[in-house]
Amino acid sequence: MKEYTYTEKKDTRSGFGAGLLELGRTNPNVVALCADLVGSLKMADFIKENPERFFQIGIAEANMMGIAAGLTIGGKIPFTGTFANFSTGRVYDQIRQSIAYSGKNVKICASHAGLTLGEDGATHQILEDIGMMKMLPHMTVINPCDYNQTKAATIAIADHEGPVYLRFGRPVIPVFTDANQKFEIGKAWMVNEGTDVSIFATGHMVWKAILAGHILAEKGISAEIINIHTIKPLDEEAILKSVAKTKCVVSAEEHNRLGGLGDSIAQLLVKNTPLPMEYVAVNDTFGESGTPEELMEKYGLSENDIVAAAERVIRRKQQ
Repeated sequence: MKEYTYTEKKDTRSGFGAGLLELGRTNPNVVALCADLVGSLKMADFIKENPERFFQIGIAEANMMGIAAGLTIGGKIPFTGTFANFSTGRVYDQIRQSIAYSGKNVKICASHAGLTLGEDGATHQILEDIGMMKMLPHMTVINPCDYNQTKAATIAIADHEGPVYLRFGRPVIPVFTDANQKFEIGKAWMVNEGTDVSIFATGHMVWKAILAGHILAEKGISAEIINIHTIKPLDEEAILKSVAKTKCVVSAEEHNRLGGLGDSIAQLLVKNTPLPMEYVAVNDTFGESGTPEELMEKYGLSENDIVAAAERVIRRKQQ
């Protein structure tokens, strides 16, 4: 099992803020819009350096999406910022009609995704957003795994023509990817090569998968771990190459079991090479209030849950 170490923990939303700041210095067409959550979205540094390129819309998320769509007509590259729940569920009609339908070059940047929003509870958490956004034609969906990868993804999407949904989170987590990485949209990252089971993880669950890989290695199980940071377009080649070797699959995501990464992988396997598969995801329920770690444990998103899923799917493969 390949070793990954870290010296600090940071929230992925701060990676977004750092990436946006760099874009402010390098790309004059980048503008930012926020729905009264500048502090939560870590936009303050961008605003300080580029006050004329920032629009505070207030608690009017639907209006923010319409304004962002309009700004693209003048050649601007708008980055919208609010919580994932308000970036998708509250404004789905505006995104569908004003952005996705006409392929507008809007970057929908969504913080506080999944359960790890924590104590604010089910009304602010969202576990359906990946499914909602990946179903929209023209939409690219990205869910990076740590601070460095989120910063790199933020910078990369400015050069991508078309609407993007960039999902990130609130809690501090290990920073374990390269600070100078080049982010490639649609290209999965091989975290650890293995032979017994393929674990495809996204977002905060990538680090959980690494921890699970070490536990499995102690049990004599070789896990191939792949970071699927781009859920749409899916890196089908990387997935099929991995499963051709391992013959069984675990997907891991901080999202509803229905409609997320696991469903995308399952569709790919059904069309190409049906194999035993297990999901590590929230089992079609809303969340609740609690600390991020308490919620991840209660809703089956710990490293031990990934280990158990890997052992189950290997048994199924052997049968």
